[in-house]
Amino acid sequence: MNYPLVTLWSDACFFSPYAMSVFVALSEKGVPFSLRRVDLDSDEQLAEPYRQISLTRRVPTLQIGDFRLGESSAIAEYLDERFPAPEYERLYPRDGEKRAKAREIQAWLRSDFVALRQERPTEVLFAGETFAPLSISAQQSAEKLISAVERLLKPGQHNLFGEWSIADTDLAVMLNRLVLHGDAVPDAVADYAHFQWQRASVQLWLSESSKSAVNDTAGL
Repeated sequence: MNYPLVTLWSDACFFSPYAMSVFVALSEKGVPFSLRRVDLDSDEQLAEPYRQISLTRRVPTLQIGDFRLGESSAIAEYLDERFPAPEYERLYPRDGEKRAKAREIQAWLRSDFVALRQERPTEVLFAGETFAPLSISAQQSAEKLISAVERLLKPGQHNLFGEWSIADTDLAVMLNRLVLHGDAVPDAVADYAHFQWQRASVQLWLSESSKSAVNDTAGL
């Protein structure tokens, strides 16, 4: 099979949950792609070379040939259309209403939970760091998140919609800010987050993050 040249532009340390979402999406699709690193710590995303690549000057950016696209949820939807089932794996549920709910969850995760994201940053997920107890605002944010998951997740179910979707990965990222930190989370919700974290595509991203950390420590 002839594949187009696909490039994913990610943050240099592989700490971006949004770059992770696209990495997982591409891995699930089985589309070969190359990774390019953007050093956010040195504001490389604002420098002229990357400004010519990314309209938003953010990561991730997907490049296929001359076409470039930013914003992770937009990229996931594009990939599902560009590389459709049954030839490729689905990123969204077959059912139209379930697809809409998956997109609702993705949009919500990206636009809400500010306090939770600030007090449980991605260093929890990818570097095992710990932080102070949650503020009242962050506790309220966590309660809202957990309550929603308990409403969505049926007993004994490991995926939100009976089949995996990219929304499961995105939701697990947010939940694991709490679970991996050791914050109080109901067992069923924690089990769901742990299950999603074991997915092969997620483990591939975690491997990239770990390799980046080792290289940084070695001064490479």
